Amino acid sequence: MDVKPSNNLSSQPGSSDESKVERWVNFLAAYFMVWRQPITLSSEGKNMGGLGSRDRKLSVKAKVLFASGAIQEGVVSAGGIVTLIFYNQVLGVSPALAGIAFAIASVSDAITDPLIGTYSDQFKSKIGRRHPFMFFSALPLAVSFFFLYQPPQELSATGYFWWLTVFLVLVRVSQTFYLVPHDALGAELTDNYEERSSIFGYNAVAVAVFAASIAMFAYILVFPSTEGYDNGLLNKSRYIILASAGSITIFFSVIICALGTMDQIPYLHGTNVRQKISFKKYVRELTDLITNRNYIAACLSLLTCYASLGIITVCSSYAYIYVFEIPTEDMIWGGLAKMPGMLVALPVLAFMSKFFEKKTTFIIACAWTAIMVSTPFFFGLFDLLPPPGTAAQLWVVYGTLALGFAIFPVTQIIIDSQLVDVADDHEYRTKRRSEGVIFSVRSFGNKATAGIGSALAGFGLEVIDFPENAKVGGLEPATMDGLLIINGPIYLGFYLLACVFMTFYKIDKEYHSSILSELEVIREKKSLQDDT
Repeated sequence: MDVKPSNNLSSQPGSSDESKVERWVNFLAAYFMVWRQPITLSSEGKNMGGLGSRDRKLSVKAKVLFASGAIQEGVVSAGGIVTLIFYNQVLGVSPALAGIAFAIASVSDAITDPLIGTYSDQFKSKIGRRHPFMFFSALPLAVSFFFLYQPPQELSATGYFWWLTVFLVLVRVSQTFYLVPHDALGAELTDNYEERSSIFGYNAVAVAVFAASIAMFAYILVFPSTEGYDNGLLNKSRYIILASAGSITIFFSVIICALGTMDQIPYLHGTNVRQKISFKKYVRELTDLITNRNYIAACLSLLTCYASLGIITVCSSYAYIYVFEIPTEDMIWGGLAKMPGMLVALPVLAFMSKFFEKKTTFIIACAWTAIMVSTPFFFGLFDLLPPPGTAAQLWVVYGTLALGFAIFPVTQIIIDSQLVDVADDHEYRTKRRSEGVIFSVRSFGNKATAGIGSALAGFGLEVIDFPENAKVGGLEPATMDGLLIINGPIYLGFYLLACVFMTFYKIDKEYHSSILSELEVIREKKSLQDDT
């Protein structure tokens, strides 16, 4: 059966303009489509058609399937909470060495994310530009995640450092093959200004829900407190469960998302003219983007926000265990505290969008989250927190977390929606669609939560002289204060910096509407030229 997506392809498997990789992809696509219904173009779905095809609403089913890949993001995110604890406190790698490993992985992300984004933008196959990468990512990501938490026995601290470094890089690169094309796919689904926020809203809420749910599952079933382990995260024998269940879940999540969104291929932007990827064009693409102030503002806000989140995700676990002395079973309240925000994020966003532009909405949500989440650590610094083991302590710690995360997903949704608007602005300025490159920063930011954040957390733990094989209740007061400072003032300062960067973002609804109208004319002319 033939597949006819919007990116106009030659159906000849040996076409001279196909690379070897694309020939293999087309061969596998043809084999796969033997049992799948053909994808055909309606009059609405033709490449870069008029307003009727691009300014469209998606069904709830389509949005849910697009967001189904969030399960793998949730698994990797939940794993990121324990990675530093596992290698530092269980395997004996120093916080500084672990921080270096995370820094190396983040450097690899900075290189591979835009490269894969560029290649995805120019790729051609019978199943579109994005889906081949998504399918390819499933197995490497699952396998590398498994081995990240199952290193060989009896390695030295240096050996575990290299194992951590190698498999962190492999997990990150494998995830890039999914995240960058997936986010670029979301950017192409519609030109509708509000619908874009809805599409990425479903995905952001799904990521948050699955990350919190999987973390709660891990605390209760994978890492329960047992005899000899007051906190189950320190029990080495339980990590095989995380590795096995996580890798299987990751694989099927990616496959379900890729299969479930294939019916959207006819509605995506096409790449009618093959452009050979070269270093010169790659540099030109990046240069055009980094001179776009709207893109830089959104990128810096996203990266600062995600890095701050990474710091507190890692270091708050240390504070919960060693300062607040919260047992593993009670840590599930952290996940439950985040649930209300996941449920109300879309209604809150819809309400705020009636009164504020995206930039203002982001700044309000970002500042509120930063202040609320850091509050219990400030209380701890000034001895205002109730004593460990009391219900009052849990109410303060997790109550403020619930208030902070009540609108936290709004910031993620807004950033994703802004990046799509930047893609239109970029096309208007350069006459090129570059969703892959543009959304590579979102992929990098997503992984920076565990990467840059964990690296900074590792170096911070080294600065405060956090001991190896630390015992609950046995830390020096200065070390406990150091944990509270990292999670309080340092986190708050980083997070509020994202608000400052966002003030430089200038795209509003009126400006976007004007450039979209001009783009529709340009696309229509181009479509007519291609037909002739």
